[in-house]
Amino acid sequence: MPDEPQKAPFFRAFNQANQLVSLSDYLGEKNIVLYFYPKDDTPGCTIEANQFTALAREFARLDTVVIGVSKDTCESHQAFIDKYDLDLQLLADTSGEICEQYGVWQGVEKEGVKKWKIVRSTFIINRDGIIEEALYGVAHEGHAQEILDKIKSAVQ
Repeated sequence: MPDEPQKAPFFRAFNQANQLVSLSDYLGEKNIVLYFYPKDDTPGCTIEANQFTALAREFARLDTVVIGVSKDTCESHQAFIDKYDLDLQLLADTSGEICEQYGVWQGVEKEGVKKWKIVRSTFIINRDGIIEEALYGVAHEGHAQEILDKIKSAVQ
């Protein structure tokens, strides 16, 4: 499970437009907010994606790209983006490899039944590819603003 500060695990996957996106695309140029969420078009995930979209220009002013990751397909991601007019990239980790590398695919127990799921988590990765913040089990409401505030304070 990655923690800070350490080198971010390499990732590469297709986004909603079937374009290959990787960590190396941004090294030396942009900070990355890599956030993991359980499923497209579900209540909490929609709130989180909409809040990141509402702050997209502020993230861009701080040379920061926001990338969401779930196990949904590229087609599902595109439909999610179209439905809510989202302004972010969503990576399709259908194999679960990126989720495993970042330690967000976890077993959780509810009412005595254990199941595996993506635990909502966010990583702030600097231009050098180093994880500055690793946040596991985050709440969806207000999370985008919390991340923006962390990036603002790191830049100052």
